[in-house]
Amino acid sequence: MIMKPTDKKKPSLMRNAILLLALLLLTFMAGRMTSPGKGHSHEDQGPTTTAAPTNWTCSMHPQVRLPEAGQCPICFMDLIPSSSGDEDLGPRTLAISENALALAEIMTAPVERRSVARKISMVGKIAFDETRVASITSWVAGRLDRLFVDYTGVTVRTNDHLVEIYSPVLYTAQQELLQAIRAQEQLGPDALEFMRKSSARMVISAREKLRLYGITPEQIEAIIEKGTPNERVTILAPMGGVVVHKEAVEGMYVKEGSHIYTIADLSKVWVFLNAYESDLAWLRYGQDVHFTVEAYPGEMFHGRVAFIDPVLDDRTRTIKVRLNVDNQEMRLKPDMFVSATADAVLTSHGKVVDKDLEGIWMCPMHPEITAQELVPCDECGMDLVPAEDLGFVAESSTGESLVIPHTAPLITGKRAVVYVRQPNAAKPTFEGREVTLGPRTGDWYIVRGGLLEGEQVVVQGNFKIDSELQIRAKFSMMNPDPNMPPPRIDLGVPDEYLQRLGASIDVYLRVQVAFAADQDNQPDAAALLSSLEQLDKEMLPEEAHQIWKERSLALMTVAREFAEAPDLETRRVLLEPLTQTLVPILEAFGYQREGGAVGIFHCPMALNDVGADWLQQEATTANPYYGSGMLRCGSRSKILEPGN
Repeated sequence: MIMKPTDKKKPSLMRNAILLLALLLLTFMAGRMTSPGKGHSHEDQGPTTTAAPTNWTCSMHPQVRLPEAGQCPICFMDLIPSSSGDEDLGPRTLAISENALALAEIMTAPVERRSVARKISMVGKIAFDETRVASITSWVAGRLDRLFVDYTGVTVRTNDHLVEIYSPVLYTAQQELLQAIRAQEQLGPDALEFMRKSSARMVISAREKLRLYGITPEQIEAIIEKGTPNERVTILAPMGGVVVHKEAVEGMYVKEGSHIYTIADLSKVWVFLNAYESDLAWLRYGQDVHFTVEAYPGEMFHGRVAFIDPVLDDRTRTIKVRLNVDNQEMRLKPDMFVSATADAVLTSHGKVVDKDLEGIWMCPMHPEITAQELVPCDECGMDLVPAEDLGFVAESSTGESLVIPHTAPLITGKRAVVYVRQPNAAKPTFEGREVTLGPRTGDWYIVRGGLLEGEQVVVQGNFKIDSELQIRAKFSMMNPDPNMPPPRIDLGVPDEYLQRLGASIDVYLRVQVAFAADQDNQPDAAALLSSLEQLDKEMLPEEAHQIWKERSLALMTVAREFAEAPDLETRRVLLEPLTQTLVPILEAFGYQREGGAVGIFHCPMALNDVGADWLQQEATTANPYYGSGMLRCGSRSKILEPGN
């Protein structure tokens, strides 16, 4: 039997179908065995893929946190995953490897207690000791026939001859004395007692009259011994010193009380120094201060603080501090310029330490007068008091202050951030912490709160840690926790400066109200620039001055462009950078105004959906960027409280 070709292919096709079916069945069974199925435990599932990040953030605006990928609502950049592997450490904590620690060159130092000292630099001038200046006047009317001291600058001693004066009054008074003495001598032994007493009273009265006219007892005795009155009487110097003013010439007629000379005793002088408000905590009555003058380079002079002016000079924003200085060698001249330095050691209680005054008694009026026990002052007769009563403390009871190196804190406005290394972490871990700082003393900051003794703070590489936290969208120096009120640094900004800042805010608010009403307020825009230009940076203490210097350039540039803008729309665009440069200064310094606090408002749709901030007084939104178009767009994001 002969088979057809088609009949030969049928068994082959059947075998191929069976093989294909078997292959599919094996593939299905293999998939079932390798995939996690119902009833399998977690350990049986094998490796899984990495989970998607739970949060997405913007590299330019780390405060943005969204649950899904997309674009930043502020700058429209693509979001990046915020998962960094250390989210469980906390929003202000960063863990890095040992290699990263070495590459970043991060160094730490302990928080410690120590006596902190500060050098207070002051400048001033030498002046006369006002208690040692005498005015020589004529006690009677007459004619100056001779001037023994005939030019300014002559040095005189006590009882030196000054002038000879002819005075009919003095001549008559001398005759009265001589006549009273002769009358007393002419009384015989038989004279009545009342006549003797009357004659004696006449002599005493005549003597007293001459004394009141300025004639010394020695001169009176010389007149009695001579027996005739002198036509001219010599006026003597009541004290030694230098003639600093000469008002008379020979032959001049003077009246009673006419000024002739001014004599100043320069054996002791005053030094008036100018101290800033921020330095007052380091100055005390009786404190030793050393200074130099240009006349004697390299030579140091000393004096003690005798007076601290209770009134501030509103022009220079300084306090006058006066030193009492010994000048027996007459080397220091009035009106010399001086450069002074006060070395002050401050206790934890805010009192100045001076080991030289421990157990010493001082005069409340003359601090240069000291003694080991309670005795009267040689100058004024007042009882001395213990130096502790004048603000000093004994060195053994200082109470050292808690301090950190000056490179440890990152300071922005009134916030100070310190990075603390965690002691028991498996790998280098650093926690950001906001602290309250006191004054800076050389290479140290006094810590008022936020740190404990012995903790390790980063003193080198803290900016690198802060930058890494910003990249990971965590809280940092530039991205503070909005729910935590930051500790403030006392910058010592004077009230007058805060009031001027408040006046600038008032002008700004007038502009904001006008923009919200679709009105261009060019006069107030110019007035805002003028008010900011009137902020005298010389009124600020050192640290506040430095902050103003860093931030005012951008503010003044924008304010000038804002004032010179040609129309309302241009000014609206410039309102956002004006606000962004003004707010950090207000946060750093504070402000004072009668209207109270102002709010920081934000509109995410302003400036073509970029978003913008502005300051506003009222609680109800009044958008200056849109005006009547979208007046209520936006909301208050923060209240900017006044204060200092």
